[in-house]
Amino acid sequence: MTRLSVQAVTKRFGGVTATGDVSFDVPEKGVTAVIGPNGAGKTTLFSLVSGFLTPDQGRILFDGEDIVGMRPDRLAARGLVRTFQLVQLFPDLTTLDNVKVGQHLQTRSGLLAAVLRPGSTRREEAAVSARARELLALVGLLDVADQPAKVLSYGQQRLLEVARALAAGPRLVLLDEPAAGLDAAESKRLAAVIRTIADQGVTVLLIEHDMSLVMNVADRVVVLDFGRKIAEGAPAEVRAHPAVIAAYLGGVEIADG
Repeated sequence: MTRLSVQAVTKRFGGVTATGDVSFDVPEKGVTAVIGPNGAGKTTLFSLVSGFLTPDQGRILFDGEDIVGMRPDRLAARGLVRTFQLVQLFPDLTTLDNVKVGQHLQTRSGLLAAVLRPGSTRREEAAVSARARELLALVGLLDVADQPAKVLSYGQQRLLEVARALAAGPRLVLLDEPAAGLDAAESKRLAAVIRTIADQGVTVLLIEHDMSLVMNVADRVVVLDFGRKIAEGAPAEVRAHPAVIAAYLGGVEIADG
């Protein structure tokens, strides 16, 4: 089944076509990666899918529903959540609290319950805390749960963003260059996390420049160049595609790490 369908999507900024007639489907199961050189239109595409931009033409379907024009918060409530190239955490909150904040879409207690603190609210708070710790363990950050986010390394902050996105309970998570700033060990951990996310039933769509990570975790790869799709398929197929080799690597075949 198809989780996301991008259909002939075009977005222009003045005379520049950031994405031109781009179409592809993201299967419900597995990991789909979008790659391409700088300026290929990858982040614009993510912004279109996640509601931060509206396409000039085309349709975007999420679980069969046309979501063009829908606000990002409404999309998140429907199960479509994204991370960003630049880290966007609450620096003075603890690592644990950052993940707990990400669960606000999953909680029911309101202001009155927060003041009166009935048993249902206390149980919900305990469940939120337990789930946050599970997610921190998943990304390898449980040992820094009580530290402020601002003292974490950049790589740790990237992993924390992934955990917070998962806290929202998404059906589709968009990861925008999640390996940026990660060292080799953190990148290896991230690859395992992404596969675990997909194995747990969450659809993953990611933009990434780390080709070793992409080729090892992606089930399908979509390649953009100058805003247009030039290839799509399994990693091995894309890696050897002449247009990809020419446009993305200047004639040097992609290594699989």
